[in-house]
Amino acid sequence: MTRDWKRFLPFLISPLLLLVVWWWATAAGWYSDDVLVSPAAVLATLQELVASGELALHLKTSFLRLLIGFGTGAVTGVLFGIWMAISPRVEAFVLPTFQGLRQVPTIALIPILILLLGVDESFKVIIVVKAAFLTVALAAYDATKGVSRNYFEVARIYHLPKTTLYRKLIIPAITPPVFTGLRIAFSRSWTILVAAELLAADSGIGQMMQLGREMFRLDIVMVGVVITGLVGFSIDKIFKWAEIRLIPWQPAVKA
Repeated sequence: MTRDWKRFLPFLISPLLLLVVWWWATAAGWYSDDVLVSPAAVLATLQELVASGELALHLKTSFLRLLIGFGTGAVTGVLFGIWMAISPRVEAFVLPTFQGLRQVPTIALIPILILLLGVDESFKVIIVVKAAFLTVALAAYDATKGVSRNYFEVARIYHLPKTTLYRKLIIPAITPPVFTGLRIAFSRSWTILVAAELLAADSGIGQMMQLGREMFRLDIVMVGVVITGLVGFSIDKIFKWAEIRLIPWQPAVKA
């Protein structure tokens, strides 16, 4: 067995064990098909949804909302976090409100946003923007605050331009923790989006699951659960892979 397989094998144990327990529970008849469908039935439904193009359509809609919302929230979050950290006036004025809003679960704002925005696309995008913005802004704020003040003093003594200060000092120093914040924010944004689609949407992976529940098609619901988990897992792995290659001076911890 090669070294790569030895490292990869432990990751297969828990998913395979879960699959065996799932199959065993359905084969033994512990639960009826209305409560727990078999892995074979879920696989057959997955193939059906892929063949009809329905799954691809729902995923495309969800990914579009995710990318627009996360992109907006991440960019504004990084800029706002740095601004809040380097400006004492902005920090004193904004930080208490920011910390208060950060404690409010994003999912708790869904009913309020539905009343204010309705159930159009803007609602789904804004809920993702909120989830990404606060997480990324906090990461950028803490990372910038963590940069030693001595560096700024040296830059002031040598009269370094602000562009050089940010490009050569601040950006490299805060990139690793900000990248970790981006990875966490992306995963949170995905879960929040699926939850929002479950409650109010006419398309998307969450709406597919909700429609399956209304039709008492637990197999469709389980397909949505599996796809949601796989997408979240893949997002996390892609960010870790990118972190290792884009930040060579501080490699990410492999997992």
